Amino acid sequence: MKIRSLMVPDPITVTAKKTVGEALEVMKLNSIRHLPVVDEKMNLKGLLTLADLKQALIPSMIGDFTLSDLMIKNPITISPESDVEIAAQLIYKHKIGGLPVTRGQKLVGIITESDLLRTFIDMMGILSSSARIDVTTGEGPGGLNKAIQIIHSLGGDIINVGMTAERTAKRTYYFRLTPCDTQSIKKALEEDGFTVQADMD
Repeated sequence: MKIRSLMVPDPITVTAKKTVGEALEVMKLNSIRHLPVVDEKMNLKGLLTLADLKQALIPSMIGDFTLSDLMIKNPITISPESDVEIAAQLIYKHKIGGLPVTRGQKLVGIITESDLLRTFIDMMGILSSSARIDVTTGEGPGGLNKAIQIIHSLGGDIINVGMTAERTAKRTYYFRLTPCDTQSIKKALEEDGFTVQADMD
């Protein structure tokens, strides 16, 4: 999945000429926590965060602070053609809440950790009515395929499958299913040598 399909296009922006108070008001009115700073041609100049602006509000009233002083200069950015995984890795690695999306120097969108979380929730079907069964496979090859066959043979309709990231001989797979009675599936899996870590109807 590409960033362009998830980003907020044409995000709300400010220029560096605005005051700290004005920038804060824009963020509050629009319920946003990241505010790109651009020039008149929409070239990205920096990024403001709500936390930084709140900390600077009082000092800016008695000092000569400008948005140029407070903004993150040369923020980490991402291309609209990049994969969503890259954005998730950058946000996690750098402990940031969002990324301006740029084409060259021009700002074309923004993507935040909330956008990525919403996408993950949608992909995993977490908010939809579903059942789940967590299965640890043995050390031999083909464990995943065998587990899928057992689930299907007992009428389990798999929505998606997640798995542990560790590269070990035994892996735990998280099967999300359409609503069903997982007890018969659990029993059949255990009879075939699988370990069922958890199940939820």
